[in-house]
Amino acid sequence: MRKFLVVLDDSRECLNAMRFAALRAEHTGADVEVLSVILPDEFNHWIGVGDIMREEARDRIVAHFEVFAKWMRDKHGLNPNLVIREGEPVTEILAQVSDDPQIGVLVLGASPEGKGPGPLVTQLAKSAGTLPVPITIVPGNLTKEELEAIA
Repeated sequence: MRKFLVVLDDSRECLNAMRFAALRAEHTGADVEVLSVILPDEFNHWIGVGDIMREEARDRIVAHFEVFAKWMRDKHGLNPNLVIREGEPVTEILAQVSDDPQIGVLVLGASPEGKGPGPLVTQLAKSAGTLPVPITIVPGNLTKEELEAIA
């Protein structure tokens, strides 16, 4: 079964990417996989402190994911899967796409602030021609109703 891979982070545009992925998955009978990447720079402390910070980061991600997962289950009948990786976001996104042959589409949100599409979109667009899956870029300023109309 095909999966939509969507990136979970603290950006505003993440919300529209989640909505779009859920709507498309519901309409096409696909699954949703949610990827969150923990930056390695966050744990450059003493080993014990770094381990505690890593565990706290994972707990925050799981709590954030559960909000989206509950919404996807209740509203769209989907049961999304969470994947947490550590490293540089673009590298880990590409690795996840490579590691999971069921991923059919990468869904990213574009920043609505007019300062460019955002770092992930900018960096991944450079390698879009060599990716094994298409990228769907969801504008961050679309309303929920607009997303529902196009998905």
